[in-house]
Amino acid sequence: MNPPQVGFPTPHRGCTDAPTAFPFGICSPFSTITIGLVIALGLEGCVEWQHHRHLVHEAEQSLHAEIQNNANSLAGIATDIHAEQAALKHDVEVLDFAIAHHKFAEHSHMHINFRSSTFDSVSWSTAQSTGALAYMDYATAQQYAGIYHTQTLFETTQQQTSRDTILSLVPFHDQSDYDKDSGPSTAEAISIKQHIEVLEGQLLLLDAFVTDLNTGYKKYLASYPN
Repeated sequence: MNPPQVGFPTPHRGCTDAPTAFPFGICSPFSTITIGLVIALGLEGCVEWQHHRHLVHEAEQSLHAEIQNNANSLAGIATDIHAEQAALKHDVEVLDFAIAHHKFAEHSHMHINFRSSTFDSVSWSTAQSTGALAYMDYATAQQYAGIYHTQTLFETTQQQTSRDTILSLVPFHDQSDYDKDSGPSTAEAISIKQHIEVLEGQLLLLDAFVTDLNTGYKKYLASYPN
């Protein structure tokens, strides 16, 4: 006698009836969720990419205008530095005469008039704070960093020069009281000359920074014409 036959229903291939038999089927609810997540993440990535692109574009436009403005002011800054260098050179000559003859030469005068200059850097600070620099290509970001670093060096040196200028002016408040026949003592004249020579060295450094900035500005503006 044959054993009884047990029948099993044939599995349906519908979307909802056989999720276990076809776990990776197109109609699986899990695959639908996965595709939805991929699409959502893709759209989010596109939106974020557009935002970063817009952020970089605005930053580059602002930085270009700022650098152009700083470049336009550079000629005047260089002129001021060269004028002060000429004045200090004359002052040293006056003091050399006073040291040698223990008096000022007739009709001689001394002049120190240091003028401070500043560069705009708001756009640079904004680009850093908003993270725009992180989305620029490395070469461009490096070029911006080099320009603004040199500006910072210039301004730091200028602050020190301003302080030293004040120290140099201290002995001058009594210059009008010097007797034309006696003039300043040798020690006083030497002290004043030493202060002025420090200023001359700092002006040379400032002039070098101006030269570097001029080169950096021209290179940048030639690479990214407006």
